[in-house]
Amino acid sequence: MRGVFVNIVTVLAGTAVGLGFGRLIHERFRTIAMTAMGLATLAIGMKMAISTHNPVILVGSLVVGSIIGEAAGIERRLESFGEWLQRVVHGSALLAPSPDRHGHTLVEGFVTASLLYCVGAMTILGSIKDGLGDPTLLYLKATMDGVASIALASTLGVGVGFSVIPILAIQGGLALGAHAVQPYLTPAVIRELSAAGGTLILAIGLDLAKVKRLPVGNMLPAILVAAVAGWFWG
Repeated sequence: MRGVFVNIVTVLAGTAVGLGFGRLIHERFRTIAMTAMGLATLAIGMKMAISTHNPVILVGSLVVGSIIGEAAGIERRLESFGEWLQRVVHGSALLAPSPDRHGHTLVEGFVTASLLYCVGAMTILGSIKDGLGDPTLLYLKATMDGVASIALASTLGVGVGFSVIPILAIQGGLALGAHAVQPYLTPAVIRELSAAGGTLILAIGLDLAKVKRLPVGNMLPAILVAAVAGWFWG
């Protein structure tokens, strides 16, 4: 799990840099930086989304996965966990969540960063490869996440740093279970989960660019549905 731990360190380091020097950056520069990051995320997600060889699998996995996620209330659970973290940080369970100096709550930073860092094929494949002894792909992801954390933390605040909790849970779990899932990672499975994950990354880009906020958390099961569909019909 070397790659997982390196990813955690880079996110924490990037968050620290963003919090430490973000106040030195004028608000309009932070805003344009976030917009640029949103556009870059949109481009990456779009490139991944069009990799599907079967649009029916993509559409079906998004619909079915979103229904499953909505029923499970995944995004609400993420927000609830973020609210609990915020109460802990503020030192009192009675203290209501309050915005930071930029008008953002810890919950917003935690949820946005968690979704951005834990969605996509690089997270899944990188973690599995890390568990099999090759952390190279996760090192690349760690570098990207570290840079992104600087920009996010300078605008969204300390909540970005707490995204290391789902990073450890999801990437660590995949790394530990790598040998069990490796035989099922056919090219079709990788292609379809990449397309579904890319579509969700595209949705995150819309949020970062302040175009539209979508319930990406509730759509996360679409990645698993796409992988299963790719296995059977790929």
